[in-house]
Amino acid sequence: MKIAFVSAPGKGETDRLLTQAAQALEARGLAPSGIVKDMSHDSRFENGCDMKVRVLSDHSIIQITQDLGSGSNACRLNPTAIAEAVARVEASDMAKSDFFLLNKFGPEEAEGRGFVSAISKALELDIPVLVGVSPANRAAFDSFAGGLAVELPNDANKIHIWCMNAQSEIDKVSAE
Repeated sequence: MKIAFVSAPGKGETDRLLTQAAQALEARGLAPSGIVKDMSHDSRFENGCDMKVRVLSDHSIIQITQDLGSGSNACRLNPTAIAEAVARVEASDMAKSDFFLLNKFGPEEAEGRGFVSAISKALELDIPVLVGVSPANRAAFDSFAGGLAVELPNDANKIHIWCMNAQSEIDKVSAE
């Protein structure tokens, strides 16, 4: 089982690192599944809480936040859009995937919902998993991963090296 996480300080840094990892994997001809932030989308809100994600298996873009008005301080995540992203990922043929990436192990995952079943399926299929984890959800992620997750440094090169090593180890086991 190969599972790692990134928890970069700085607003949007974890998203940037995971999106770069997905791009690097795709550039090598590998097929990642899961979701990463669409970095080409500029938030309309000062707090940056206006997000689109890219579903890696079909390259679709989903707006996962909703406009609650300029005075709102409530969570802008759109539960229907999150459910759509989960459904698209789960509907993909994950067995053809080389990696599973999730931009954020968030409150839904901390409660055992969201992408938890997709992560579990990837691990069952021996697909390396790379997840973004915020400090707020770290304890829930550690509990979910059972202490088996590797914390990666906030360095795109080192993340890429982990990905290539994880894939190499799986290829070696598959060839035996």
